[in-house]
Amino acid sequence: MKECISDDMKRKISEHPCYSPEAQHKFGRLHLAVAPSCNIQCNYCDRKFDCVNESRPGVASEVLSPQEALERTTRILEKNPYISVIGIAGPGDPLDNDETFETFRLIREKFPDITLCISTNGLLLSDRFEELAASNVETLTVTMNAFDPEIQKGIISMVYYGGKKYEGREAAELLIQKQLEGIEKAVEAGMTVKINTVLIPGINDKHIVDLAKKMNGLGVYIMNVMPLINQAAFADKVPPTEQEREAIQDACAPYVKQMRHCRQCRSDAYGLLGNDLSVKKPEKKEGGTELKTITAPIIKNSEE
Repeated sequence: MKECISDDMKRKISEHPCYSPEAQHKFGRLHLAVAPSCNIQCNYCDRKFDCVNESRPGVASEVLSPQEALERTTRILEKNPYISVIGIAGPGDPLDNDETFETFRLIREKFPDITLCISTNGLLLSDRFEELAASNVETLTVTMNAFDPEIQKGIISMVYYGGKKYEGREAAELLIQKQLEGIEKAVEAGMTVKINTVLIPGINDKHIVDLAKKMNGLGVYIMNVMPLINQAAFADKVPPTEQEREAIQDACAPYVKQMRHCRQCRSDAYGLLGNDLSVKKPEKKEGGTELKTITAPIIKNSEE
């Protein structure tokens, strides 16, 4: 396995609740929901921008502007100094939203020592990598569910890239190509990379160990095998049992370190992994105004 991590990065990993099982009990994270639009449609994804009662990826109480994100960060860090990581994970794809980079710029200027993190589907990772590197993002998560196009085409319904809509195998091949290019760039640049893989019984369950082997060869640091949340186009799918997921994690472990403490967080989660304060106490703006409903495109510029 290709793994060359600096002492400074090792320290940051030890303080990152998603990368270190020990850190989850002492260090927290703050997700900033500044990225509503997305450039792919996964069959298991159901985004909501005004949701206060669900705890899962793709939902947030509201979508923030970069300046609002900075203000929220300032308020939350003042009350929760144990938070060590600021991340952007949606509700869409961060790299499909210019607000992501403006948010990182503002956060870095005010909090230069905080660890910045991003979670992406990887379609634009290679294209926007220089911008990402210039933002001083050091920890990166890519959701990659397959590197076999025949499997991938059953997981996504469309990709929108370069002003064009792709479907079927063509969409799957494009997404996989861009994901692999981006992951390779990130590892070579010294970023610490995590892979999120949604375990979908009957679709990619027999493929995930091969995916782990592939990620080993690229130098990925850690892999997070997450159970399917059956919703959207996959509402009729049966999620894996915990025993099925553990068996796949065990089989992948010889190739890539496994994250076994994931809580499948919201796009605006904050606090410790096991104590998401965004769900228990939805934040209101100063003056007590109600959370606003945000309408934003799920697929930016997509064709009907």
